Amino acid sequence: MTTTLTAPDRGTLTIAEQAVQRLAAHAARELDDVGGTAGRFLGVSLGAEDLDRSARVTAHVTGSEVTLDIRLSITYPASVTRTTERAREHLERRVEELTGLVVTRVDITVTALRTTVAQRRRVE
Repeated sequence: MTTTLTAPDRGTLTIAEQAVQRLAAHAARELDDVGGTAGRFLGVSLGAEDLDRSARVTAHVTGSEVTLDIRLSITYPASVTRTTERAREHLERRVEELTGLVVTRVDITVTALRTTVAQRRRVE
């Protein structure tokens, strides 16, 4: 015998903010020209920005809605405007499809512009 329960009878699903943060950080790594960022304490960098690390994400979940605050670096000479717009759209889409939550806001802070080629000092 098969019993079908209505939605209210099945219970609720709660997605932790930390899970949303990890999903969003992973989604940011799916983008070209977007990299990680160094940790900061009192506004001071605790190391170098790292393109191979994940972006830092803070998520705030309220009911079925989520806001994201993301810190990332961008590979120079990529356009900051186009890259952040693409990142915002991608994060909204990926977080919504992976969690079912509605992303109402994505704030992005670009912490560094990084080159993929090591900088050489010019000696004269």
